[in-house]
Amino acid sequence: MAVADEPNRMGDEGGMGYLQNLPRRLVTVYLPLAVFCFVLLFPFYWMAVTAVKPNDELTDYKNFSPFWVVRPTLDHIKYLLFETSYPGWLWNTIIISVAATFISLVAAVFAAYAIERLRFRGARSIGLAIFLAYLVPPSILFIPLAVMVFKLGLYDTRMALILTYPTFLIPFCTWLLMGYFRSIPYELEECALIDGASRWQILTKIVLPLAVPGLISAGIFAFTLSWNEFIYALTFIQSSENKTVPVGVLTELVRSDVYEWGSLMAGALIGSLPVVILYSFFVEHYVSSMTGAVKE
Repeated sequence: MAVADEPNRMGDEGGMGYLQNLPRRLVTVYLPLAVFCFVLLFPFYWMAVTAVKPNDELTDYKNFSPFWVVRPTLDHIKYLLFETSYPGWLWNTIIISVAATFISLVAAVFAAYAIERLRFRGARSIGLAIFLAYLVPPSILFIPLAVMVFKLGLYDTRMALILTYPTFLIPFCTWLLMGYFRSIPYELEECALIDGASRWQILTKIVLPLAVPGLISAGIFAFTLSWNEFIYALTFIQSSENKTVPVGVLTELVRSDVYEWGSLMAGALIGSLPVVILYSFFVEHYVSSMTGAVKE
């Protein structure tokens, strides 16, 4: 028995044994992780430092270091929140992103379920066409969409963005959910059909609960794409009170050659917090859904 266990023990040591050595672990694990964290977190640090720097420290590099602040101030944040329309931009971005994500997820669920589970002729071709539609850049689509927005009288309204964002969100969400629906065994639906369940009952009580990780992933990506979208928001919105955060920060805080760097960085930092909170909250649910499905 000891002889039989010897190869397994040697295999384990050969697989991860090199990490027992501190210099190797430092080079292969800790150093790459430190570089990754630095590249990932340094922009947030730079925005936070710039947001609380006085104007004299922002330009005087001879007497002040650009990497930290000596006399922090909240003037830039006060100007952003109380002297601009930034709270309204933030509220508009939340409403538009949530509404567009909800519409896209509902449409993507029906489309992905029909393509993957109903087994009709041409399903694979339609799935490929949806994926190719996602590859079309928005910079090309916004020209015909602008004509439709003007004709429907939606220009300079939230509905203009709520109805145009799904044009690039639905193909992506559909393509992502198709992979999750494909992994669900067909035998579950066949047993439900034998028991007299309808297609709606199968979708809502069997398929969707098993596809929760896919729904969360598609929802997070769709919300992030909607939150950071710039071209459509710049084209279809004109008034300051209806702008979103990406467009409002750039167009209202940059006047000709005058850049409000402190307010710009404060707006970018505050605008990124909802997305960070969303990711940090749903990552736990995503992992728990994955492990729960494995346990079942």
